[in-house]
Amino acid sequence: MHADVLSASAVILGVLFLLLGLSVWVAIALFLTALFALHFFASPPAIKVLSNIAWNAADSWALVALPLFIYMGEILLRTRLSERMFDGLAPWLGRLPGGLLHVNVAASTLFAAISGSSAATAATIGKITIPELRKRGYDERLVVGSLAGAGTLGFLIPPSLVMIIYGVLADVSIGRLFIAGIIPGLLLAGGFMSYLALVGLIRPDLAPLAKERFTWRQRIRGLLDLLPVTLLILAVLGSIYRGLATPTESAAIGVVGALLLALLYRTLNWKSFLEATLGAVRTTSMIGLIVAGASVLTTAMGYVGIPRAVAEWIAGMGLSPYMLIFVLAVFYIILGFFLDGISMIVVTLPIVLPLVKAAGFSPLWFGIFLVLMVEAAQITPPVGFNLFVIQGISGRGIGFVARAALPFFLILMGLATFITLFPQVVLYLPQRMMGS
Repeated sequence: MHADVLSASAVILGVLFLLLGLSVWVAIALFLTALFALHFFASPPAIKVLSNIAWNAADSWALVALPLFIYMGEILLRTRLSERMFDGLAPWLGRLPGGLLHVNVAASTLFAAISGSSAATAATIGKITIPELRKRGYDERLVVGSLAGAGTLGFLIPPSLVMIIYGVLADVSIGRLFIAGIIPGLLLAGGFMSYLALVGLIRPDLAPLAKERFTWRQRIRGLLDLLPVTLLILAVLGSIYRGLATPTESAAIGVVGALLLALLYRTLNWKSFLEATLGAVRTTSMIGLIVAGASVLTTAMGYVGIPRAVAEWIAGMGLSPYMLIFVLAVFYIILGFFLDGISMIVVTLPIVLPLVKAAGFSPLWFGIFLVLMVEAAQITPPVGFNLFVIQGISGRGIGFVARAALPFFLILMGLATFITLFPQVVLYLPQRMMGS
């Protein structure tokens, strides 16, 4: 890169990380960094132009699905859904090697399919399973580690908030992204459960089998407990896959379904309704401001010339396609130490996506790869959101939770390597169900 652009990049990144280190809100930090970059390193456009850029970033019909899916998850947080999932899964999984630890993964997979949020998945399932697993003598490291790892499935199992953001910014079909995440999501859940089973076989004292002997009647009753969850998943995702509804319309179906479940469980009252509504407004506002701020920062970097310089620099290195993906993986892992997943995507995508396309990779495939990198950021300190969530509900220190999550981080990296070597794992279902 040219020396002046390189020095400008270093200063701009330094300002951004300084603001984040001072605990300035991410969205405000992005706006301030953009204004700093324009003032000192470029001829700034009119304020009206910047305001239009920020508005256009958030003014997208596809983004309407975001608050709706968030609202659906908030409503379900205030029902007995997670408790019913534990009761329904325990009779089937408790006698497997690894015991009831598998409930963490299976329940997170199910809840991810109706939530779309990693932190919400970890918090909801953790509140139910941690007391139960502690009472039964399971190893604390395995309990919190499996929760932190399995909670990341909220970003990979559709519907995913991160996939919606990526689809809007990369101009990739959100429906195709949802379908592409199914096989990798199930493989990741299977990898987590295989690891827990292996630990259970090698060290049964760390993960004792469930002492209860469940009858077939109890197991069938457990399936009935899972039926409402299954029906909601089929209603939300099935409407997309069958072409009956757009992701935004299916999100609306999900909100209605969540309200019906809340009525069914008799947990919907004015207080819970107001809490769910305010929670959805807060989360949506946070994400919307981050997207708008990142859009302004991206424009500022374009005026400075950073994206073109970075692209020319990497192209000049003559990296092979696989080496490029390896470099990007390391880059995102390091970035995940400092930024949350949505910020990672919106800040870097304008620079990274053209490079990935030029290397011959599908933007659809890269979306799933990027989601895996975001998932890894959820369980890496010091800014891993899932680590903070599990720390809050378990009472353990952040260092303890981070070490407990390390095996699950490695499994994530293993899956990222696997889909890079075999991209059809990601592309098969979208091509089969929606055409090439």
